[in-house]
Amino acid sequence: MGTLALNADERVDSVLFSNDSLVVVLKDGRTISVPLEWFPRLASASDDALSNWKVCGGGYGIHWPDLDEDLSTEGLLRGAPAPNQTGFGTS
Repeated sequence: MGTLALNADERVDSVLFSNDSLVVVLKDGRTISVPLEWFPRLASASDDALSNWKVCGGGYGIHWPDLDEDLSTEGLLRGAPAPNQTGFGTS
């Protein structure tokens, strides 16, 4: 086992947005960047709603109270977009 694994800390440090991406900085310095379109509630939200986020789940989650949206670092690291909640686009 390498020493890097021992120093991994997947807890949320900060959350940022670009025009088309959600960027989450982890406590260990890694950065996760995913397409904002993966999360329709976030993609259509106002800047004020996006900036109102809280760390949850012992540091491993992000909650947007104005949007009723929750994401985990585990899901983001896995590359898991939000499930299709409207039923559109399914086969």
